[in-house]
Amino acid sequence: MFSEQAFKIFEESIEDYHVKDHVDQEFVNRYDSGIERLLYRKNWIDTVQWHYEDIIRDPQIEPEEALQLKRKIDASNQDRTDLVEYIDSYFLQKYQSVDVKPDATINTESPAWAIDRLSILALKIYHMREEVERKDASAAHVQKCQEKLNVLLEQKKDLSTAINQLLADIENGDKYMKVYKQMKMYNDDELNPVLRGQKG
Repeated sequence: MFSEQAFKIFEESIEDYHVKDHVDQEFVNRYDSGIERLLYRKNWIDTVQWHYEDIIRDPQIEPEEALQLKRKIDASNQDRTDLVEYIDSYFLQKYQSVDVKPDATINTESPAWAIDRLSILALKIYHMREEVERKDASAAHVQKCQEKLNVLLEQKKDLSTAINQLLADIENGDKYMKVYKQMKMYNDDELNPVLRGQKG
């Protein structure tokens, strides 16, 4: 099933990142082509950004460093959105010849945005499991994190099932895809009034 394949790729990306565990390390994709390449790249972006978010919350961070990091996070968010749109384009092409039933319905989110949530969930599971396995943590901390991990694993099961069902419904013509390109206004010189005011 697709979500199981995707989650495995997300786990590979997370494990590969943590070999060096540094936000500035070189990115090397395990996959040469296809949806696998997109999924691996998508999760790598999420994994780097996860660690950006950790760093920027350091109360001792220098303001200049925090500003530079904030701009990296902004760029990462744009990369993340771009990858989601590439993944949706893959599904649009894959299902373009499906005969959509007259009573077909649209989903609240596209397949790729659901997959985006699965990628983030893979990161939550990885890091919560790290907390459960910590040798220097108290028993109470480990117990609390184990309870949270159990919830995350149940969420993984439910989200994976929902993604697989959505893709099956699209393939069968019971649902149809309609993708809206994200229009982030704050990155646009013409749409962000602060940036617009600096032109000219």
